[in-house]
Amino acid sequence: MIQQTNYQQLLKNLEYLKLKQMITHLDEVVDFSVHNQLSFIDTLIKLTNYEIDLREQNMIHAMVKVGAFPNLKELKDFDFDFQSSINPQQIHDFTTLRFIESSENIVFLGPSGVGKTHLASAIGIAAAKKRTSTYFVKCHDLIQNLKKARLENRLESRLKHYTKYKLLIIDEIGYLPIDPEDSKLFFQLIDIRYEKRSTIFTTNVNFKSWDEVFQEPKLANAILDSILHHATVVTIVGNSYRLKNHLAPEGE
Repeated sequence: MIQQTNYQQLLKNLEYLKLKQMITHLDEVVDFSVHNQLSFIDTLIKLTNYEIDLREQNMIHAMVKVGAFPNLKELKDFDFDFQSSINPQQIHDFTTLRFIESSENIVFLGPSGVGKTHLASAIGIAAAKKRTSTYFVKCHDLIQNLKKARLENRLESRLKHYTKYKLLIIDEIGYLPIDPEDSKLFFQLIDIRYEKRSTIFTTNVNFKSWDEVFQEPKLANAILDSILHHATVVTIVGNSYRLKNHLAPEGE
């Protein structure tokens, strides 16, 4: 039995150290320890695990929040049966983050609505949950942010900001044309991250037409070369994933 004075002092110490989970579970752990004759060290491990588990959960939540994902859809929410052109094993392998360890890229290529953003986000969320710094940004917003930074003479700082993430997700390349000057900004970022960081890209434009997106063939080729040199391209063909519930035959 713990003496009441010692017990009260222990509570005060835990309160002072702001170890709320240990306070909450103290009686439970003490009773369990006495009943099962745990050693002092095993008792401390069991008690401190409650505090560590909560802090880990809070850290994971913070990492996912920082990622700025458009939604929190994960792989378990994706209908692989609907998109039969996708290899589920390949996608699940991406969530092991082996590609990040090798500083490789992923490109999801396919028409609008087939699930490119969903898959990119799901991999990003898996990375964030493993405490890998991750950030999601639409290509247009990325260009605008770099453009603004250049005008404010803080381009270098902004490029460093986007480079610090171990995984950067650039969504919707090709939905809007990019003028040559802005294309140079995009290339600077790609070039800085080249072989140092991993990036996931989503695009609805075939690589042969990227010179139309960036409006400068040589620059488009340079961008493609940097992206594809160490990349896995996942080509998705099929109907719109978003419209699948509206594509069922009448009478079903």
